[in-house]
Amino acid sequence: MKKLLLATAATALTAGAVSADEVKVGIILGFTGPIESITPMMGGAAELALKEVNDSGKFLNGDTLVPVRADSTCVDAAAATAAAERLITSDGVVAIMGADCSGVTGAILSNVAVPNGVPMVSPSATSPALSSAEDNGLFFRTAPSDARQGEVLAEILKEKGVGEIAVTYTNNDYGKGLADSFVAAFEGNGGKVTLTAPHEDGKADYSAEIGALASAGGDLLAVFGYTDQGGKGIIQASIDTGAFDTYLMGDGMYGDSLLADLGPDMEGTFGTVPWAQGEGTEIFTKLAADNDLNAESSYTRESYDAAALIALAMAAGGEASSAAVAANLLNVANAPGEPIMPGELGKALEILAGGGEIDYVGATGVELIGPGEAAGSYRHYEVKASKFETVEYK
Repeated sequence: MKKLLLATAATALTAGAVSADEVKVGIILGFTGPIESITPMMGGAAELALKEVNDSGKFLNGDTLVPVRADSTCVDAAAATAAAERLITSDGVVAIMGADCSGVTGAILSNVAVPNGVPMVSPSATSPALSSAEDNGLFFRTAPSDARQGEVLAEILKEKGVGEIAVTYTNNDYGKGLADSFVAAFEGNGGKVTLTAPHEDGKADYSAEIGALASAGGDLLAVFGYTDQGGKGIIQASIDTGAFDTYLMGDGMYGDSLLADLGPDMEGTFGTVPWAQGEGTEIFTKLAADNDLNAESSYTRESYDAAALIALAMAAGGEASSAAVAANLLNVANAPGEPIMPGELGKALEILAGGGEIDYVGATGVELIGPGEAAGSYRHYEVKASKFETVEYK
């Protein structure tokens, strides 16, 4: 049986406790940097969940959740750490929705969140290394680990009969983690990797990298990078030189801006991105549209769910504190309890206030396993006529 962990009055004195009626929640994402085209939708989705809680008027004693944005940059660990420190020390946030990219998420976790006892719920940090990070029970994520994504990508290639592939990855925790997972799975299936080469973000010219990858050969090129940075530059250089015709893409490459710029030259390209289907997804899609958000944008659903879980965990603990979030988040995320869909956060608050239990399903079919990991599923897509078309879900 799941036990509802009620925080005691003493925890109100721990890190992140708030005595006023304004409860601040940090939203730290790369609003500048290599994924800046998708983070506005992610931030908007998180804020939508907090607004839904506020509009219900049922959060704790009528307290109001206030989102406070900060820029992780996605790639600059020092800047991300400084931004997170400001969220905690200056703004007084009780929890952080974020960060986004794996490297900066790990830096914030170890340098800021753990020392201050502030929980984090990332909607998009997918590095397998985060599964074993020393987090004191403070780190959760609503997107699945790339340990699984690498296996899914390798499975797709096996089904397509692809035997040889070249691989390039952005030279950071995310890129290397996904590349290592994929290469191990692909070679385990009998495939051959002709070359595995990192690339740096922010370069104006990637012709040298593409030259080496093309010389190594392969049926196609796997690109584990970012849609607004080096990954896009790699594909552009390949198109310019005719090095490869088709690309296998990881989740960091999924973005409308990529197809807007290069779509006609990417016909037949395919890849994966964490995704969900079912009632919760359908409800969220309508909810997002009603609030001028694109539910199809990367990690929009996961961001809504991350913020909702933070609010519901505080409600389950009976107070707006960091300790209440950490102690109750797994409980509200998993069965048993009343299933809660997007748009039903007010209903969830009523149940919790009455001493009941909830099972937050949310927009992504939330199920947290192990140390706060998302079970998750993936959308296998293919580029057709400059659009991402669903092939299947895995």
